[in-house]
Amino acid sequence: MNLRCLIIDDEPNAVNLLEVLIGQTTQWQLVGKCYNALEAIAFLKGHKVDFIFLDINMPHLTGMELAGLLPKDTKIVFTTAYAEHAAESYAYQTIDYLLKPITLKRFLAATQKIEASFGKTAAQPAEIAAIKPEPDYFFFKSGKTLRKILLDDILYFEGEKEYVRLLTGAEELLIYRRLKDIEEQLPPPFVRVHNSYIVNTKQLNKIQDNHIYIGGKQIPVSDKFRDGFMEVIKQRIF
Repeated sequence: MNLRCLIIDDEPNAVNLLEVLIGQTTQWQLVGKCYNALEAIAFLKGHKVDFIFLDINMPHLTGMELAGLLPKDTKIVFTTAYAEHAAESYAYQTIDYLLKPITLKRFLAATQKIEASFGKTAAQPAEIAAIKPEPDYFFFKSGKTLRKILLDDILYFEGEKEYVRLLTGAEELLIYRRLKDIEEQLPPPFVRVHNSYIVNTKQLNKIQDNHIYIGGKQIPVSDKFRDGFMEVIKQRIF
């Protein structure tokens, strides 16, 4: 698929890596490389792109601030070393959220998402009426068993040294994966709040003194993840 893309990132090494990955694995046209948000704004005034690779931590304007200034239909693939902005990123037309360092395997998975997002045709009203949405779920491997768990039922994930503990209101599973790997696949409303915890914000009971209370459990919110978590929560505060 011949798509036009733009890279916006203040790290030359990160830009170079993306350029190599694009050139070696896709038929896309890389129309430009910008090293800060102001340069990108000027570039986009005179060039049309299908989507952008957008870093988050940049001088002058962050990637999130730039995303808020772009046309609402601008499709974005966020690229960042920080997982805590993942939930916030989906307030925009986000196709994917790539954590640095970006591996070839992860980039190839992203290319499938990107091309799929441009390959879909809009459903007609009659088709939309006929669609019955199913609850979101994943199959989690625990021991030799694959367990189907509805995402809405999950309270939180707790990372241990060699495995992750998944808690619902009714059961507990041990999953032999890294917490980071699970985080990459989780959609909102799941948010990382600590090196050891990802929580389902739908299941929160209260927030007090840098702690979350969920399913009878008190979970700390660390400094590293507090800002990203509170940005999500602020959208629901009256």
